[in-house]
Amino acid sequence: MSCSSDSEEDLIPSEDDGGGIVDNGVTYTANIRPIITNNCIVCHNSPPTNGAPFSLTSFNDVSSRASRVFARTNNGTMPPSGKLPQANIDLIADWIAGGAPE
Repeated sequence: MSCSSDSEEDLIPSEDDGGGIVDNGVTYTANIRPIITNNCIVCHNSPPTNGAPFSLTSFNDVSSRASRVFARTNNGTMPPSGKLPQANIDLIADWIAGGAPE
């Protein structure tokens, strides 16, 4: 058997801090807040509207619900306007894997 890779980046090990958290450079401020602002704040504002159960206006709001945000965006139930681009879903997953840094 042989292995192959479509990307040389797959062959470069990620830096792990020993706690299972990979520093992938994805942060809330740089990467996740724009996704939330452009796709979620319409309903998840403060106060929430259109039946949204909670606000996603701050880092604490989003980070405390990170796994729920990922699950709902990954399965296409949020946002109601249609599934996010896979690149955005992947960024959310990478942010969580990296420990959800601000």
